[in-house]
Amino acid sequence: MTALLLTRPQPAAQRFLDLFTDAEHLGWQVMQSPLLEIVPQPMRQDPASVAGVIFTSSNAVEIASRETKARGHAFCVGRRTTDLAVQLGWQARCLGQTAEELVEAVHATPVAGALLHLHGEHTRGRVAARLRDAGQDCLEEVIYKQRLLSLSKQARNALGAEEPVIVPLFSPRTAQHFADQVTAAQNLHLVAISRAVAEPLTALRAEDLLVAKKPDAAAMAGLVRDVAGRLARVEGGKRAH
Repeated sequence: MTALLLTRPQPAAQRFLDLFTDAEHLGWQVMQSPLLEIVPQPMRQDPASVAGVIFTSSNAVEIASRETKARGHAFCVGRRTTDLAVQLGWQARCLGQTAEELVEAVHATPVAGALLHLHGEHTRGRVAARLRDAGQDCLEEVIYKQRLLSLSKQARNALGAEEPVIVPLFSPRTAQHFADQVTAAQNLHLVAISRAVAEPLTALRAEDLLVAKKPDAAAMAGLVRDVAGRLARVEGGKRAH
């Protein structure tokens, strides 16, 4: 049976699994082995004191929404992050699917007043610094840390077995951490959300290393579905013979 190994923290792993039908994932051995633990940090700066906040992750939205009652303007990366911000009461707008697109959008239409980028300890894109370089006043604050975790015994056993394992990976840091822990994988099928995520995985020489055409969960789910379907056809052909 094909295994699907989910390495995102809860509830992100469950949200990803919810993109598949019951019939699809009932045919898989689903394992959850988070490679990151999200550790909230006290928020020092008041979002009410700035013209708007920048959210580049849903983790930041969730933590900031617990830390403050302020619900002003929010400029977000990604549809999922934007939808969550709206759901939690922010006046949120999606300014692209990547940090690069958000920076370009704000640069094209500057905001009157300071912005505040709320993010994790490890982040990419240098959003606040690049906005300041472009003339936009922008503060930033780390409101959560991302603590690395080891693969579970169940995950390590699955990776060392003969059955195929599909692993979707969503960040360069977790991809590198995954690659550092995998010493043997006989039938590994990797799905990366971007080329930056795929880069540290090339050393594993997996059966598949696919990169999503769009940096979002829906595109990732589509690739997982394609790989799982192909593996099911191969297994069906073996049984037929």
